[in-house]
Amino acid sequence: MIGRLQGQLIEKSPPLVMLDVGGVGYEVDVPMSTFYHLPALGERVTLLTHLVVREDAHQLFGFLAPEERATFRQLIRISGVGPRMALSLLSGLSVAELAQAVSQQQSARLVKVPGIGKKTAERLLLELKGKLGPDLEQPASVVNDAQVDIVQALIALGYAERDATAALKALPADVGVSEGIKLALRALSR
Repeated sequence: MIGRLQGQLIEKSPPLVMLDVGGVGYEVDVPMSTFYHLPALGERVTLLTHLVVREDAHQLFGFLAPEERATFRQLIRISGVGPRMALSLLSGLSVAELAQAVSQQQSARLVKVPGIGKKTAERLLLELKGKLGPDLEQPASVVNDAQVDIVQALIALGYAERDATAALKALPADVGVSEGIKLALRALSR
């Protein structure tokens, strides 16, 4: 199995990217969450991959974050959810948003993703319950919507939830979202 590719990014055409790895061009399908964080063409990039072997094709799916790949793998284990639907889910919702929708049983949030109907959304909620890492209940130290948004932004940037919550403690209680993110990033970079 191909688990990781590291090479030069030579083509970007959503959801497909092409990496030149030692003179071989690999076509890799990526969710939009990964696509938006890719470097410019010609730059080096490392993608964690999942290879799907079918009778008529071999498809590579790539992810920048390990939790995205793990969630993709969890999704394709569900009956009726193929790689394309899993990619669509990860393009429409971040891993944290998906986990939150599952923990709060919000089928309406899943139905907003193209290709996900009501029955599929309900099956996803049932099958994924307790399987997407810890339920994302908000920490006790998070008390208002701005703080929730700041923590979620830091998690989306790749910080662990405990680090994001710790950085929140150093912020003024009435700080706005954009200023709070800037201050939290400064605190985390020390």
